Parts: sequence; C-alpha cells; structure tokens
Amino acid sequence: MRHPFLMVVLTFCVFSQYTFSQEIAENPEKYTAHNKGKFYIYWGGNRESFSKSDIRFKGDDYDFTLYDVEAHDKPKGWHVDYINPGRMTIPQTNFRIGYFINDHYNISIGFDHMKYVMYNDQRVDYSGYYPNTGTYNEDPNNGSLTLDEDFLLFEHTDGLNYVNTEFCRVDDISNWFGLPNTDKFQINATEGLGAGFLYPKTNTTLLGKDRYDEFHIAGYGVSAKAGLNFTFFKYFFIQTELKGGYIEMNNIRTTQSSADSAEQNFWFLQRIITVGGIFRL
Repeated sequence: MRHPFLMVVLTFCVFSQYTFSQEIAENPEKYTAHNKGKFYIYWGGNRESFSKSDIRFKGDDYDFTLYDVEAHDKPKGWHVDYINPGRMTIPQTNFRIGYFINDHYNISIGFDHMKYVMYNDQRVDYSGYYPNTGTYNEDPNNGSLTLDEDFLLFEHTDGLNYVNTEFCRVDDISNWFGLPNTDKFQINATEGLGAGFLYPKTNTTLLGKDRYDEFHIAGYGVSAKAGLNFTFFKYFFIQTELKGGYIEMNNIRTTQSSADSAEQNFWFLQRIITVGGIFRL
C-alpha cells in the first residue's frame, strides 16, 4: 500500500510544480514592480520665480545695501537648444543622475541651471555709501534710488547654478487612477529633500568697474520638491516637479578686484519638466 501512496504524493508534487511554473510564465513579475538597484538619468528645463532680496555690495571705498530688490528668470521657451549638444547648457536646464537604494528611496546628484536677472530701472530703498553719488543716472533721493544700468547691472545668467544632492522617495500610484499593473505605463509620485552649493558666473556692472567673468563658489542652498513621474514601456519617463528652496550667497564676485563682493539671500520656486530613462546595469 505504501507505493501507491508515494506515487500519489509524487504526482501531486510534480503537478503543483508544473502549475506554479505555468503561473510564473503567464504572470511574470513586472519590471516596474521593484526599483532597488536601478539607475536613472534625466534632462529638462525649468521656469523660476524669486522672492525679493536685500543685496549688499562691499569694496575698498563703498559699502551699501539695496532693499527688496526684484528679479526674474530668463526663459528661452520651447527651443532646439535644449537638445543641441553644442548649446544645450545655455537655456534654463536641469540634469540629474540617481540610484535606488531600495524600492522606494533613491539618492542622486545633479545641477539646476537657473538664471537670475535683477530688474533695472526699479526704485528701491538703500543705505550705506559709495563714491560719486548721483553720477551714474541712479537718482538717489530720500534714502532710495533708481537702479540705472550705468550704476548697476546684476545677473546670475551663466547662471544661478545650484549643484546639489537629493534624497527622494517614489511610490507607484497607478491604482489611484484605476490603471492595471503593467509595464507599458505607470504613474509615480515622488518627493524629496536636497542641499548643495551655488556655482554662478555673475554678470555685474558696478560703479563703472570691470566685471569678474569667472565661475566661483558663492554660497549654498537647500530645497524640497514634489512631482509626478510617468513611465512608459519600462525604461522611459517624463517627470514634472515643483521645487522650492532657500539660497544663501555670501561670496559673490562682482569685479576684477578681490576686495569687491556682494551677498544676498532669497527663496526660489522652480517648475520643471524633464525626460529620462531608468535601467539596471
């Protein structure tokens, strides 16, 4: 009686293994089900907004502060330069490369190439002193002055480069929209924190002096972001982000003289859209 029983057990085991193998073959684990060990890379563009900023300018014979200075970005719009290898660093751009340490969390490095342009001809309050007051078409009066371009041109346009590291979380939210679990299309939510340094080339015309036209480390920044990631056919994605943060620039080179410098701090908000890929090596 033992042999027939063993045959039944063996037959059941073989059948179960065959059925399990068939289920795996018919329902293989999705590539998008797990992120651990994947790398990603993306490239895109941004628009920016900046808070008002107090800017202090210092040198051997001057030390003055401009209050509540307004600035804007310098967009290029939808332009071929974003994909032109010889000019793709000229527009406002974002680049990032990252690695998933588990299914939900990744670390990355990248740069946000923003552009900061002070509005000229705005009237602002000021304090302090500088030589030849009133000879640069700046019209000082009652503690305020008009920022004529002959007096001051102030731009981080090559650019306001925020080189940073981010720590981010990613979650598949496809089921929120009733989408099936497939590798053809996936929607992810992402959020993260970042920190880094500012490496601008600042275009400054100050009191008729020759400008300093070199990249330099000018300060630091911190940031937070949230966005949506749309992944297509496992490996390709479009990602949109809102990213805000604080920038402290306490060592801005303004002229050829190392005695001349500026400092400022402000808040920023970026609206970002990128395209990229995600893969395992």
